[in-house]
Formats: sequence, structure tokens, C-alpha cells
Amino acid sequence: MAISEQLLVLSHVGLRYAANANAEPVTVLKDISLTVQRGETLAIIGPSGSGKSTLLNVIGTLDRPTSGTVRLGEQDLGQLNENQLAAIRNRQIGFVFQAHFLLPQCTVWENVLVPTLAAGAAQRQDAPARAERLLRRVGLGDRLEHRPGQLSGGERQRVAVVRALINQPQLLLADEPTGALDRAAAQQLAQLLLDLNREEGVTLIVVTHALELAQKMGRIMEITDGTLTQRPGS
Repeated sequence: MAISEQLLVLSHVGLRYAANANAEPVTVLKDISLTVQRGETLAIIGPSGSGKSTLLNVIGTLDRPTSGTVRLGEQDLGQLNENQLAAIRNRQIGFVFQAHFLLPQCTVWENVLVPTLAAGAAQRQDAPARAERLLRRVGLGDRLEHRPGQLSGGERQRVAVVRALINQPQLLLADEPTGALDRAAAQQLAQLLLDLNREEGVTLIVVTHALELAQKMGRIMEITDGTLTQRPGS
């Protein structure tokens, strides 16, 4: 397969946290290898404490692995300094979490534009039009001046999704994005993520306990005790 089709490649990634002086280090991730193609949708499932969110943090450059390599496109993320990694997070990776982390004092419009403050001038110039287009696309065109406290849980998550996409990232990482939503809102958000994957050409990785959400993705991987395997039948 052509290298250009591979967006994300993890090779033998491990992560251990140092414990106190009298205890062994805690191993969270063990020898994980994973290749994700551009435009793919992938779900990572597993029990609480299995390492799902930690793996997503490694992919998103929030944590550095203690062994192995992570490549995004042509870049070996382990060779980048903290400022370079911050730029990668801002421009190439979008994040959606279970908690929306919207700024309560800012409007929907302002929240979506926050990530563009660190972008280049050309990107900032195009951002308002893109923000309006995406907010209308997710059904929030009449909520631009509302604040998060005036929105439902599902609406707040849709704002968080638009904020994650505003800088046109290559990769969208979603950590339990439907965990705080009722079933109807969760189903709407799941479909929205899939639609935006297709429309925006963004690669989507979802960490979730919700099997219903996972089954909507193109591929399902399962992590157990820090080891990642292909889920049978997926």
C-alpha cells in the first residue's frame, strides 16, 4: 500500500509510568502496533482502565510513549520538541472529549474560533466563514450567539465537534464523545461524526464503551490490559 495512504502508524509502542521508589513502574501500554489509513473510521473499545484513553493521548501527542514510534503522515512524532508537538495538535489533530470543555463565558461562535488564535493569518482569515458553514451543517446556525449554558448536552457536543474541525485537521480523536448524552443525542452525534468523516475527509478514531457507536465505525480494535487486538468479526 502506498505510504501516502497511511496517515497514522504506531510501531511497538509501550508506555510505563514511574511509580514511587519502592514500587515497580506501572505498564499501561504493551507493544502496540497499529496502522490507520487516511479517511478511515476506527473504534477502540475495552474495559475501564485498559489503556484506551492513554492510547488516544499517545496518538494525540498529549503523552509520549516510553518505547516504540508514532508517525503521523511523514513525521516521526518522537523526534519533535514540545512546541512542534503543540503545533501538530493545533493544526493536524482535532480532539473531542466526553466533557465538552467549552468556555462558559464565550458564545458558540467564539468557542469554535478559539483554536484559530494560534493559527496562521491566512487560516484565521478563512475561519469565520468555515465556522459558520460547519455550525449550520450541524444544525446550530441559530445558536451562534448562545453560550454553552443555554444549549442542550447534544448541542454542546456538536459545538465541540465543530471546534475540533475548525483548523481542518487530518485526524479527529474522540474520547467517549457520547458518554454524557442520552440515547437519541448519542445516535445523532454518532451519525454526525460519520457524516463529517466523509464530507471533510478527516480520519476518525473513537474510544468508547458504547458498542452501538463502535459498530458504526469501519473497524473495531479492542484493548485489554494494555494490549491492542483486532476484534473478531470486525
